[in-house]
Amino acid sequence: MLNFRSLFSKSKSKSKIASTGFLLRTATTSQCLYTNVTTLHTPDANNSHHPFSRRYSHRAFSFSKPPARARAPTSRTFCAASTDRDSIEYDVVIVGAGPAGLSAAIRLKQMCRERNADLSVCVLDKGAEVGAHIISGNVFEPRSLNELLPRWKEEEAPITTPVSSDKFWFLTQGRAISLPSPFSNKGNYVISLSQLVRWMGAKAEELGVEIYPGFAASEILYDANNKVIGIGTNDMGVAKDGSKKENFQRGVEIKGRITLLAEGCRGSLSEKIMKKYNLREKGGAEHQTYALGIKEVWEIDEEKHQPGAVIHTLGWPLDHKTYGGSFLYHMKDNQISIGLVVALNYQNPFLNPYEEFQKLKHHPAIKQFLEGGTVIQYGARTLNEGGFQSIPYPVFPGGAIIGCSAGYMNVPKIKGTHTAMKSGMLAAEVTFSALNEGLDMDTYWDALRNSWIWEELYKSRNYRPVSEAINFYFGFYCVLPLFLSLPYVRAFEYGLIPGLALSGLEHYIFKGRHSFTLKHGKPDHEATSAARLHSPIHYPKADGVLSFDVPSSLHRSNTNHEHDQPPHLRLRDPKTPELINLPVYAAPESRYCPARVYEYVADEQNQMKLQINAQNCLHCKACDIKDPKQNIEWTVPEGGGGPGYSVM
Repeated sequence: MLNFRSLFSKSKSKSKIASTGFLLRTATTSQCLYTNVTTLHTPDANNSHHPFSRRYSHRAFSFSKPPARARAPTSRTFCAASTDRDSIEYDVVIVGAGPAGLSAAIRLKQMCRERNADLSVCVLDKGAEVGAHIISGNVFEPRSLNELLPRWKEEEAPITTPVSSDKFWFLTQGRAISLPSPFSNKGNYVISLSQLVRWMGAKAEELGVEIYPGFAASEILYDANNKVIGIGTNDMGVAKDGSKKENFQRGVEIKGRITLLAEGCRGSLSEKIMKKYNLREKGGAEHQTYALGIKEVWEIDEEKHQPGAVIHTLGWPLDHKTYGGSFLYHMKDNQISIGLVVALNYQNPFLNPYEEFQKLKHHPAIKQFLEGGTVIQYGARTLNEGGFQSIPYPVFPGGAIIGCSAGYMNVPKIKGTHTAMKSGMLAAEVTFSALNEGLDMDTYWDALRNSWIWEELYKSRNYRPVSEAINFYFGFYCVLPLFLSLPYVRAFEYGLIPGLALSGLEHYIFKGRHSFTLKHGKPDHEATSAARLHSPIHYPKADGVLSFDVPSSLHRSNTNHEHDQPPHLRLRDPKTPELINLPVYAAPESRYCPARVYEYVADEQNQMKLQINAQNCLHCKACDIKDPKQNIEWTVPEGGGGPGYSVM
């Protein structure tokens, strides 16, 4: 009988797994080895040959108890075929250790215990640690967690700060005007989602889930019938010029009977799957719409701290044609999270979301909390805002798309964690039945439509979309009949005040009860206008106290990539930046990116050329969404690269 220790200690040529969680290729053999394992040996300094012996680093659990050592599944197939890379087989492979992916993994193992069955479940994540790439506001609605782990309070989940107050402000440049709050956050909590995800990772491991951070899924694997059979990780040790470095290691195939994609918003593999199988068309979905969220966590003076206080704002610093708003949440331990969310259908190419966020912190109503405080962490991420209209058919041959990869955010609530978790739980239940009872995975679509996710998103489906002919000067009584009769686009595309008026009607009066469903406008990348139609925006210089330059913020994000690797940000046409983006749109990629990845520099002939600083990337995906000609393709870098969030 073989076990992990004996299987991978036979060859001295096998490489050890790096402490950062990078995937190293094991030595190739010529046969497949089937193992029947009852215990999982704890790796030690002399026995960590196989890359999948890695678990969380100690630092990953600085906010929760260390995980119990997982019991190994009763069977696993290790296959080093005649091809040049090894493969490992599981029953279920989940890409992404976020709320959806971990909820799916936990629910699968719960059902195994309930039904006396056994399924091997593997979760991969491109972050160096579980939670390292997780960022959100976050006012957490515990509805899904109550269903999944009802004893979460007794089991010391990092959810300890209930919402104590809920304010909604309209900001002008110098004032904060209080408005009735449209949110209902009673029973919700102010949390760090990255901390919650790490706690969920520990719970998953206790149930026997195998979790491997630091593994970047770079490709989908298909069989001869075009069915998904797993994923492949990217090669390691490849130089910028494509040559193999001394430490080159071939990627690994991780195969599953079912593959669940839980990559988060604008997941690179999920987008490819949706296009390949025409899932948007199959589900009758429109294109997805997005926003960019930029966030900092501060430690402030104790006398200013109000645990559980929640503030949302609209208005300044954004102009009246740009939809967005800010949030300020009082967390535990004298910490607050503050951020700005900007819809990516903004028109002005000179708008810089990062600089707008820096301006926000100088508003009198905001800076009163920050003065005397210290920034702890910085980050950014895009979020789905398409809602009900943009949900694709989630099932493909061999698996399903779950969580924010599909897009289940409730825009009026500004919440998507609870719906992402529920989608993962539903997918897990269908997956279990598919593997044990022969149920068709397509029933996941039925399960979604019969769940409270569907009901919740259907009711809020028309919050953003409204008539394209809205004009503030018509006034409220003229706007209402126009709203009910004219063609469709987004609520705030034609101005903040009309958008507020109609969204208020939708939120307070209609509440999704009408029979029609309004459509979105054009995709975000098409919304950008030519630079000649706008005036440049001059932003004030950062003062280093409340506002900061990009390099200072990047340092606080703990972002790190191996410099000598091929850029994971790829141009479909290398000439487009100089021929179109720069002369027509005034180089918008140098502004919409919150990490200064893109900048134009003069070459030897004094011609401006686009330089990509891929090592700065926060994995926010804004470039993949907002580039006017969709010329930038975001792909995964080497596993373990990217931000290192701990309190976001």
